[in-house]
Amino acid sequence: MRDSILIVDDVEINRDLLEEILEDEYTIIKAKDGIEGIELYTEHIDDLAAVLLDLRMPNMDGEEVLEKMADMGTLAKVPVLVISSEDSLASEKECFELGVSDFIHKPFDDQLVRTRVNNVASLYMYKEHLEETIEEQLKTIHARNANLIDFIGSVVESRSVESGDHVRRVKAYTKIMAEEMMESYPEYGITEHDVKIISRASALHDLGKIAIPDNILLKPGRFTEEEFEIMKTHSMEGAKLVEHMKNMWDEDYQKASYDICRHHHERYDGKGYPDGLKGEEIPISAQLVSISDVYDALISKRCYKDPFSKANAFQMIINGECGQFSPKIIDCFERRIDDFEKIADMQMSAF
Repeated sequence: MRDSILIVDDVEINRDLLEEILEDEYTIIKAKDGIEGIELYTEHIDDLAAVLLDLRMPNMDGEEVLEKMADMGTLAKVPVLVISSEDSLASEKECFELGVSDFIHKPFDDQLVRTRVNNVASLYMYKEHLEETIEEQLKTIHARNANLIDFIGSVVESRSVESGDHVRRVKAYTKIMAEEMMESYPEYGITEHDVKIISRASALHDLGKIAIPDNILLKPGRFTEEEFEIMKTHSMEGAKLVEHMKNMWDEDYQKASYDICRHHHERYDGKGYPDGLKGEEIPISAQLVSISDVYDALISKRCYKDPFSKANAFQMIINGECGQFSPKIIDCFERRIDDFEKIADMQMSAF
């Protein structure tokens, strides 16, 4: 509860007058100069409804105090009202540029002081409450998005010859890869939030298989060249479905899902599909899902092949036998292969 006011002024009578005006509504904290003001500000930051700050003080003046508050990144949370005897537009403009919310001019008018302090404090508290509400709503939306993706992913599984274990493993591998990429290659700008979104969206990588005819999708054997061309359309079909559902989830989930559906079969040398993207033209989310999908396909039994051992699957990917991946993707894969194998062993024994 923000119910305190910090008064920073080197003139004792000013501190006492302001305390008398505001003490019925707030707990008053007083500092005799800027140095003490910063100490008390830091100590009581979570309780402060506002700061009343004099500009002309010894040791550390008000402008220095404002600069330190700005460095702390707290001016957006706690409003500062400048105590001033000056009536200069240039001075006020400079203060506003530093982040000041309002001014209290000397001599003090009791009602005007109360009104200005209450208005500014109420506005900031409302803003803080609004931000907290929006954050909670975003968490709820993200949870719904995750549930929606899992539901759609289960629909895809129900039509596929691949087991639901494949989707769960790909999600786990993708999360491992995204975490390693975030740690080892910060230039991609991947955040913890991105890790969650990309790993969750990976469940939709084969969404477009919904549009593939059963006689091809469920064929118990290898595809003919013509059938394979039809099967390859699942990446475009998945992207189309995600595009049609764009009003069902927020922009972050929509973009990650679209990029993964459309581009998880692209290859770093440009020999993938559907767009023949090359190098870093391929979205990083799709690159992460791609290697995860390939690894799991290699170690899994299919109607047209027996599973490869985990060691063989690793070497096949490293040697480029399954299409080319970026050196950074390969580096992350090599760093985390032990975690991949743990997931593979755990999932295989659990399902």
